[in-house]
Formats: sequence, structure tokens, C-alpha cells
Amino acid sequence: MSATYARSRPRTADRLGLPVLRGHGLFVTGNLIDSVGNGMLLPLGLLYFTDARGLPLAQVGVAMTVGQALALPVTFLAGRLMDRVGPKPVVVWANLLSAAGFTLFLLAGELWHVAGVYLLVQAGINMYFTAQRTLITHVTGARERRSWFAFTGSLRNVGLAAGSAAAAGALTVFGNGSLRWMIAVDAATYLLAAACFAALTTTPPPPQDAPPGALVTRADHTRRYLLLVAVNLPYVLAQAILAVLVAVYTTRALGLPASAASVLFLINTAIVSAGSTAITAHLAPKAPRRAVAAGYLIMAVGMGAFALPALPQIAFAAWAVLIVAIALFSVAEILLGPALSELSVSLTPEAAGGFTQGLYQFSWAIGMVAAPALFTLLLDAGPVLPWGVETAACLIAMCAAPALKAPNRHRRRKPR
Repeated sequence: MSATYARSRPRTADRLGLPVLRGHGLFVTGNLIDSVGNGMLLPLGLLYFTDARGLPLAQVGVAMTVGQALALPVTFLAGRLMDRVGPKPVVVWANLLSAAGFTLFLLAGELWHVAGVYLLVQAGINMYFTAQRTLITHVTGARERRSWFAFTGSLRNVGLAAGSAAAAGALTVFGNGSLRWMIAVDAATYLLAAACFAALTTTPPPPQDAPPGALVTRADHTRRYLLLVAVNLPYVLAQAILAVLVAVYTTRALGLPASAASVLFLINTAIVSAGSTAITAHLAPKAPRRAVAAGYLIMAVGMGAFALPALPQIAFAAWAVLIVAIALFSVAEILLGPALSELSVSLTPEAAGGFTQGLYQFSWAIGMVAAPALFTLLLDAGPVLPWGVETAACLIAMCAAPALKAPNRHRRRKPR
């Protein structure tokens, strides 16, 4: 960023912690449109195959899960592809693959078709997120990296909410008869996102070499990156909680109306969308491993707060406690998301490469696939149990976070 532009940069943008957006219009638009497409998938997929195609609900759920599980290895294939061609083509092809999957929704009429189209859509999503973090390092400066991760995370929340709202609004106004054309619109959003990403100009960052005198071997790098993958898992499961657990917990365990989960989701979306960049820029610890530790501490407190209304003594204050819990969850999400993403591309010299990004994204994919079975089994055993397990996982990750040091911290001591 030039000195002249730095002086003329609006103070409001600095206060909000926004990265320099000039020259990144296509990148911002592509991220937003891709998120809108993902948001439309959430309410449309299951409803389309059960209502428009007349397939049995339980069997559709199994077919969707099978398709998503079969797409798990795509993270590693996408990583190998990214090492050959770079992140931009992979992101473009990922959106084209998801568009093809949605287009084939319109032709799918049997359960094995459902598994096939979800394999394509989920493969595109896994490809996209395998390459997206490295793409950010190719289109932005190193100094603004975490602010870009925060900003794209905020964009994702806005896009997911907009996509879900658009799908829900269309269903309310036009009824289930609109499902087919909404699927077509969703396919078109992925095509538009692919066009935006294809037009980007990218510049690979300089290679990150080990500092002189470093006593760090490739095995050390691998161990630290595997630790990062393990530390990321409680965050993945926490993210899955909003989609998997909250609705069932609030209605069945707490006896609240069905709208309770939607209210909590809206509060989370508002806090993360409005506060991500400012909190990341002005309040979050500058060292990403410290931001991760702080985020997991707050997340653990939030998970404990979610469990409290299940206790008879606290049931009368369920709404107030849940609002506090979702606020803590949202602040923790703001601290954890950008910091973990920054570490995923900077923790080791090879961190932004295809294999490591494939490994990191695999932790997301496997966590999202495992979360429904894990949390429903725990909830069935007791309403407090899933929150207690997640609290313990967050505290373990918090204790492990200080070990996530960047390579330049591993220097040889000078002899006296």
C-alpha cells in the first residue's frame, strides 16, 4: 500500500479493521457469491428431493451423507492439483464442479442419483476451501493476511445468511413449486463466482525459508502442523453445533419454540458479520497462537453456558443464558477463525502448499461429516453431555495452542 493511499485511507475503514479493498473487487465479489450459493444449499437440498422428487426423507438423508463422505478424499486430490497449477484454477474448477452438481439436481430422481450429485457438490466445496486460504496469500499482502481472513469470514456469514434468507423467502412467497428454478439459480451463482475468480490476477508470495541457524527439521514441521490440525478440530465441531445441535437441543431438551434456533443463528450472524474485522484488528492478540488460546477459553465458557438451561435451577432463565452463550460463541469464533486460518498458511514453510492445505481441510470435512452422529448420540445420552464434551475439547486445545509457534521462533541459541 502506498504512503499516499495510506494517508488518504478513510479513518472509518481503519476503525473497522477492514483490509485495503481497492483493487480486490472481483475477489470480494467471488467470495460473497460463493457463500450465497452455499447458503441456498442449506434449506433447499433436503426439501427438493423429498418434496419435489417425492423421495423418502430418511433415505435421502442417508444418500446425502454417503455422497458427502465419498467426497472426503477430494481435499488431498485438490491439494496435489494446487501444487501443480496454483490455487486460482482449483478455486475456479471447484465452483464449476458445484455448479455441475446443482444442475444435475434437476435430473436426479433416484437415491443413488442423490448420492452422486451430493458427491459432486461436496467435492466442489472441499476443493474450494482447500485452495481458498492459499489464494488469499496470492492476492493480498502478508501484513494484512489475518484481516483478510477476518473479512472473508465476515463475508461468508453475510453470504450464508443472504442465501438462506433468499431461499426461505422464495419458498414462503412462491411455495415448493419454486424449488426447481431456485436450484437453477443456485447453479448460476457458482458459475458467476467461477467467472470472478477466473479474472483475478494473482502473485505467489516469496517462499518462506527456515531462518539461519534453525534447528527445525521437516519432521518437526510435520509434527507442528499435525498439532494444528488437531487443535482445529474442536473449532470445527463448535461450528457444526449451530447446524446440528442447537435446534434439537432448544426444542426437545429445553422446550423452547422452534424459532429459538433461528434467533440464536441471527444473533451469531450479526455479531460475526459486524465485529470480525474490528475485533481482529484492535482487540485480538497479535500472535495467532495467543488468539487461538484466548478464543478457546471463551468458547469453553460459552459451551458451559449453553449447558446451563438444561439444569432445573436455571431453566427459568433459559433465553437470557442462551443469548449470553451465543454471544460468547460468536466472540470466540471471531478470535479463532482468522487466527487458525493464518496459522494454516504460515505455521511451517510448506504450510500454504497443497498437501498441508489438503490435510487441514480434511479436518474440516471429517469433522462436519462426523458431527451429526456424534452430537445426536451425546444428546440422546443426556442434554448436558455434548456441551461438556465440547468444553473439554476446547480446554485441551487451549492448552496446546502455545506450541503453535511460527518457524522464526525456533532459532539456535548463540554460544556464550
